[in-house]
Amino acid sequence: MTTVTDNGLRVLDGGQLRLLRAIDAVFRRFGDGWGAAEFRFPFLLRTRDLDTFDYYDNFPHLGLAAARLDPERVGTLLATASRPLEQVPADVLRPAEFALPSAACYAIYLDLAGSVLPADGVLRTTLGTCFRNEEHYDGLQRLLGFSMREIVFVGQEEGAKQHLGRAKDAVLALCAELGLDVKLEVATDPFFDKNSGKAKMQRLFPVKEEFVVDGLAIGSVNYHRNFFGERCEIQAGDDTAHTSCLAFGVERWVHTLTARFGGVEAALSAVESLG
Repeated sequence: MTTVTDNGLRVLDGGQLRLLRAIDAVFRRFGDGWGAAEFRFPFLLRTRDLDTFDYYDNFPHLGLAAARLDPERVGTLLATASRPLEQVPADVLRPAEFALPSAACYAIYLDLAGSVLPADGVLRTTLGTCFRNEEHYDGLQRLLGFSMREIVFVGQEEGAKQHLGRAKDAVLALCAELGLDVKLEVATDPFFDKNSGKAKMQRLFPVKEEFVVDGLAIGSVNYHRNFFGERCEIQAGDDTAHTSCLAFGVERWVHTLTARFGGVEAALSAVESLG
Protein backbone atom coordinates (compact mmCIF):
# COMPACT_ATOMS: atom_id res chain seq x y z
CA MET A 1 0.00 0.00 0.00
CA THR A 2 1.20 3.52 -0.85
CA THR A 3 2.05 5.42 2.34
CA VAL A 4 1.23 9.12 2.62
CA THR A 5 4.10 11.04 4.19
CA ASP A 6 3.33 14.66 3.29
CA ASN A 7 1.57 16.84 0.74
CA GLY A 8 2.65 15.54 -2.66
CA LEU A 9 5.08 13.00 -1.17
CA ARG A 10 4.56 9.27 -1.46
CA VAL A 11 6.52 6.16 -0.52
CA LEU A 12 6.67 3.29 -3.03
CA ASP A 13 6.63 -0.14 -1.43
CA GLY A 14 8.69 -3.07 -2.70
CA GLY A 15 6.18 -4.22 -5.29
CA GLN A 16 5.61 -0.73 -6.66
CA LEU A 17 9.33 -0.15 -6.85
CA ARG A 18 9.85 -3.38 -8.79
CA LEU A 19 7.10 -2.31 -11.20
CA LEU A 20 8.66 1.14 -11.60
CA ARG A 21 12.04 -0.40 -12.43
CA ALA A 22 10.49 -2.93 -14.81
CA ILE A 23 8.56 -0.38 -16.86
CA ASP A 24 11.56 1.95 -16.93
CA ALA A 25 13.62 -0.97 -18.29
CA VAL A 26 11.13 -1.13 -21.18
CA PHE A 27 11.65 2.59 -21.83
CA ARG A 28 15.42 2.10 -21.71
CA ARG A 29 15.13 -0.64 -24.32
CA PHE A 30 13.56 1.91 -26.65
CA GLY A 31 16.60 4.13 -26.14
CA ASP A 32 19.05 1.24 -26.55
CA GLY A 33 17.38 0.21 -29.79
CA TRP A 34 17.64 3.74 -31.16
CA GLY A 35 21.25 4.20 -30.07
CA ALA A 36 20.64 6.63 -27.20
CA ALA A 37 23.54 7.03 -24.75
CA GLU A 38 22.42 7.08 -21.10
CA PHE A 39 23.50 9.87 -18.74
CA ARG A 40 22.98 10.74 -15.09
CA PHE A 41 22.76 14.47 -14.40
CA PRO A 42 22.79 16.51 -11.16
CA PHE A 43 19.47 16.84 -9.35
CA LEU A 44 19.81 20.65 -9.32
CA LEU A 45 20.19 23.20 -12.10
CA ARG A 46 21.58 26.69 -11.85
CA THR A 47 18.94 29.39 -11.63
CA ARG A 48 20.65 31.33 -14.41
CA ASP A 49 20.57 28.31 -16.73
CA LEU A 50 16.81 27.87 -16.33
CA ASP A 51 16.37 31.59 -16.95
CA THR A 52 18.19 31.11 -20.27
CA PHE A 53 15.11 29.09 -21.31
CA ASP A 54 12.63 31.78 -20.12
CA TYR A 55 11.59 29.23 -17.51
CA TYR A 56 10.48 31.80 -14.94
CA ASP A 57 8.40 33.60 -17.55
CA ASN A 58 6.63 30.42 -18.65
CA PHE A 59 6.47 28.27 -15.50
CA PRO A 60 6.47 30.55 -12.42
CA HIS A 61 3.65 28.45 -10.96
CA LEU A 62 5.73 25.25 -11.09
CA GLY A 63 9.08 26.61 -9.96
CA LEU A 64 10.90 25.43 -6.84
CA ALA A 65 14.19 26.90 -5.62
CA ALA A 66 16.96 25.30 -3.59
CA ALA A 67 18.28 27.90 -1.15
CA ARG A 68 21.12 27.71 1.34
CA LEU A 69 20.48 28.41 5.01
CA ASP A 70 22.24 31.28 6.76
CA PRO A 71 23.59 29.57 9.92
CA GLU A 72 23.58 32.68 12.08
CA ARG A 73 20.00 33.62 11.25
CA VAL A 74 18.91 30.01 11.72
CA GLY A 75 20.44 30.07 15.19
CA THR A 76 18.49 33.20 16.06
CA LEU A 77 15.30 31.61 14.72
CA LEU A 78 15.73 28.40 16.75
CA ALA A 79 16.23 30.37 19.95
CA THR A 80 12.63 31.60 19.84
CA ALA A 81 10.69 29.35 17.45
CA SER A 82 8.38 26.52 18.48
CA ARG A 83 9.70 23.10 17.51
CA PRO A 84 9.58 21.16 15.29
CA LEU A 85 9.66 23.84 12.59
CA GLU A 86 6.68 23.71 10.24
CA GLN A 87 8.37 26.07 7.78
CA VAL A 88 11.74 27.70 7.25
CA PRO A 89 11.06 31.44 6.85
CA ALA A 90 12.52 33.23 3.86
CA ASP A 91 14.52 35.65 6.01
CA VAL A 92 16.91 32.87 7.12
CA LEU A 93 17.61 31.78 3.53
CA ARG A 94 20.30 33.05 1.25
CA PRO A 95 19.40 33.96 -2.36
CA ALA A 96 18.77 30.77 -4.34
CA GLU A 97 21.44 30.04 -6.96
CA PHE A 98 19.98 26.63 -7.76
CA ALA A 99 16.57 25.27 -8.73
CA LEU A 100 14.73 21.95 -8.73
CA PRO A 101 13.94 21.24 -12.41
CA SER A 102 10.46 20.27 -13.57
CA ALA A 103 11.72 18.30 -16.60
CA ALA A 104 14.68 16.02 -17.20
CA CYS A 105 15.63 17.18 -20.69
CA TYR A 106 16.92 20.64 -19.68
CA ALA A 107 20.14 19.12 -18.35
CA ILE A 108 20.81 17.45 -21.70
CA TYR A 109 20.63 20.72 -23.63
CA LEU A 110 22.82 22.49 -21.08
CA ASP A 111 25.38 19.69 -21.20
CA LEU A 112 25.62 20.09 -25.00
CA ALA A 113 25.81 23.92 -24.88
CA GLY A 114 28.31 25.39 -27.30
CA SER A 115 28.93 22.11 -29.10
CA VAL A 116 28.95 21.29 -32.79
CA LEU A 117 27.25 17.95 -33.42
CA PRO A 118 27.46 15.72 -36.48
CA ALA A 119 24.78 16.38 -39.06
CA ASP A 120 22.88 13.23 -38.06
CA GLY A 121 22.67 14.48 -34.47
CA VAL A 122 22.83 12.63 -31.15
CA LEU A 123 20.41 10.72 -28.96
CA ARG A 124 20.59 10.80 -25.18
CA THR A 125 18.45 9.36 -22.43
CA THR A 126 18.24 10.05 -18.73
CA LEU A 127 16.07 9.22 -15.73
CA GLY A 128 15.68 12.45 -13.78
CA THR A 129 14.05 13.35 -10.48
CA CYS A 130 11.76 16.27 -11.30
CA PHE A 131 9.76 18.61 -9.09
CA ARG A 132 6.61 20.63 -9.64
CA ASN A 133 4.86 23.07 -7.34
CA GLU A 134 1.25 22.10 -8.06
CA GLU A 135 -1.98 23.49 -6.65
CA HIS A 136 -2.97 19.99 -5.57
CA TYR A 137 -1.51 16.48 -5.50
CA ASP A 138 -3.14 13.12 -6.05
CA GLY A 139 -1.31 9.94 -5.10
CA LEU A 140 1.05 8.65 -7.76
CA GLN A 141 -0.89 10.56 -10.39
CA ARG A 142 0.42 13.98 -9.31
CA LEU A 143 3.51 14.25 -7.11
CA LEU A 144 5.73 17.00 -5.79
CA GLY A 145 8.81 14.99 -6.76
CA PHE A 146 8.69 12.23 -9.38
CA SER A 147 10.75 10.21 -11.87
CA MET A 148 10.88 11.26 -15.51
CA ARG A 149 12.50 9.13 -18.22
CA GLU A 150 13.33 11.08 -21.37
CA ILE A 151 14.83 10.05 -24.71
CA VAL A 152 16.04 13.18 -26.47
CA PHE A 153 17.20 13.83 -30.02
CA VAL A 154 19.40 16.83 -30.77
CA GLY A 155 20.27 17.42 -34.42
CA GLN A 156 18.80 18.59 -37.68
CA GLU A 157 15.10 19.25 -38.28
CA GLU A 158 14.31 16.09 -40.20
CA GLY A 159 15.99 13.88 -37.61
CA ALA A 160 14.00 15.55 -34.82
CA LYS A 161 10.73 14.90 -36.66
CA GLN A 162 11.69 11.30 -37.39
CA HIS A 163 12.37 10.77 -33.67
CA LEU A 164 8.85 12.02 -32.88
CA GLY A 165 7.31 9.63 -35.39
CA ARG A 166 9.06 6.50 -34.18
CA ALA A 167 8.51 7.49 -30.53
CA LYS A 168 4.76 7.80 -31.06
CA ASP A 169 4.62 4.48 -32.88
CA ALA A 170 6.61 2.74 -30.13
CA VAL A 171 4.47 4.04 -27.26
CA LEU A 172 1.18 3.34 -29.02
CA ALA A 173 2.36 -0.21 -29.75
CA LEU A 174 3.41 -0.65 -26.10
CA CYS A 175 0.03 0.57 -24.86
CA ALA A 176 -1.75 -1.80 -27.24
CA GLU A 177 0.36 -4.72 -26.00
CA LEU A 178 -0.53 -3.85 -22.40
CA GLY A 179 -4.20 -3.36 -23.19
CA LEU A 180 -4.21 0.33 -22.30
CA ASP A 181 -6.92 2.47 -23.91
CA VAL A 182 -4.70 5.40 -24.84
CA LYS A 183 -5.54 8.64 -26.62
CA LEU A 184 -3.00 10.93 -28.27
CA GLU A 185 -4.01 14.50 -27.43
CA VAL A 186 -2.48 17.74 -28.67
CA ALA A 187 -1.30 20.09 -25.90
CA THR A 188 0.10 23.60 -26.07
CA ASP A 189 3.70 24.46 -25.31
CA PRO A 190 4.32 27.58 -23.20
CA PHE A 191 7.90 27.89 -24.46
CA PHE A 192 6.40 29.53 -27.55
CA ASP A 193 4.69 32.86 -26.91
CA LYS A 194 1.06 32.68 -28.06
CA ASN A 195 1.55 35.68 -30.34
CA SER A 196 4.83 34.49 -31.89
CA GLY A 197 5.38 33.00 -35.31
CA LYS A 198 6.44 29.74 -33.68
CA ALA A 199 3.13 29.57 -31.84
CA LYS A 200 1.27 30.01 -35.13
CA MET A 201 3.36 27.21 -36.64
CA GLN A 202 2.41 25.08 -33.64
CA ARG A 203 -1.17 24.98 -34.91
CA LEU A 204 0.08 23.55 -38.23
CA PHE A 205 2.55 21.08 -36.69
CA PRO A 206 1.80 20.22 -33.04
CA VAL A 207 4.88 20.49 -30.85
CA LYS A 208 3.46 18.63 -27.85
CA GLU A 209 1.25 15.56 -27.84
CA GLU A 210 0.33 13.61 -24.71
CA PHE A 211 -0.46 9.93 -24.24
CA VAL A 212 -3.61 9.99 -22.11
CA VAL A 213 -5.16 7.00 -20.30
CA ASP A 214 -8.35 7.55 -18.28
CA GLY A 215 -7.78 11.29 -18.33
CA LEU A 216 -4.19 11.05 -17.07
CA ALA A 217 -1.20 12.03 -19.22
CA ILE A 218 1.39 9.26 -18.75
CA GLY A 219 3.86 10.52 -21.33
CA SER A 220 4.40 12.93 -24.18
CA VAL A 221 6.31 13.66 -27.36
CA ASN A 222 7.70 17.17 -27.67
CA TYR A 223 9.23 19.11 -30.56
CA HIS A 224 10.84 22.45 -29.70
CA ARG A 225 12.21 23.20 -33.15
CA ASN A 226 15.45 25.17 -32.69
CA PHE A 227 14.48 26.87 -29.41
CA PHE A 228 16.97 25.02 -27.19
CA GLY A 229 19.54 24.89 -29.97
CA GLU A 230 19.47 28.69 -30.18
CA ARG A 231 19.51 29.28 -26.43
CA CYS A 232 22.38 26.79 -25.85
CA GLU A 233 24.21 27.60 -29.10
CA ILE A 234 24.20 23.98 -30.28
CA GLN A 235 25.02 23.35 -33.93
CA ALA A 236 24.15 20.25 -35.97
CA GLY A 237 26.28 20.35 -39.08
CA ASP A 238 25.89 23.90 -40.44
CA ASP A 239 22.51 24.52 -38.80
CA THR A 240 21.23 25.42 -35.36
CA ALA A 241 20.14 22.18 -33.72
CA HIS A 242 16.50 21.16 -33.42
CA THR A 243 15.37 19.05 -30.48
CA SER A 244 12.61 16.53 -29.83
CA CYS A 245 11.98 14.23 -26.91
CA LEU A 246 9.90 11.36 -25.65
CA ALA A 247 9.04 11.71 -21.95
CA PHE A 248 7.45 9.35 -19.43
CA GLY A 249 6.15 10.09 -15.93
CA VAL A 250 7.22 6.75 -14.46
CA GLU A 251 5.13 6.82 -11.27
CA ARG A 252 2.07 7.59 -13.40
CA TRP A 253 2.76 4.38 -15.30
CA VAL A 254 2.90 2.50 -11.99
CA HIS A 255 -0.53 3.93 -11.10
CA THR A 256 -2.00 3.25 -14.54
CA LEU A 257 -0.71 -0.30 -14.86
CA THR A 258 -1.80 -1.19 -11.32
CA ALA A 259 -5.32 0.02 -12.13
CA ARG A 260 -5.33 -1.77 -15.50
CA PHE A 261 -4.31 -5.17 -14.10
CA GLY A 262 -6.01 -4.92 -10.72
CA GLY A 263 -2.85 -5.07 -8.63
CA VAL A 264 0.88 -4.49 -8.59
CA GLU A 265 1.96 -8.14 -8.96
CA ALA A 266 -0.32 -8.73 -11.96
CA ALA A 267 0.96 -5.52 -13.56
CA LEU A 268 4.57 -6.54 -12.93
CA SER A 269 3.95 -9.94 -14.53
CA ALA A 270 2.46 -8.28 -17.60
CA VAL A 271 5.40 -5.90 -18.00
CA GLU A 272 7.99 -8.63 -17.49
CA SER A 273 6.30 -10.77 -20.15
CA LEU A 274 6.70 -8.13 -22.85
CA GLY A 275 8.76 -9.24 -25.82
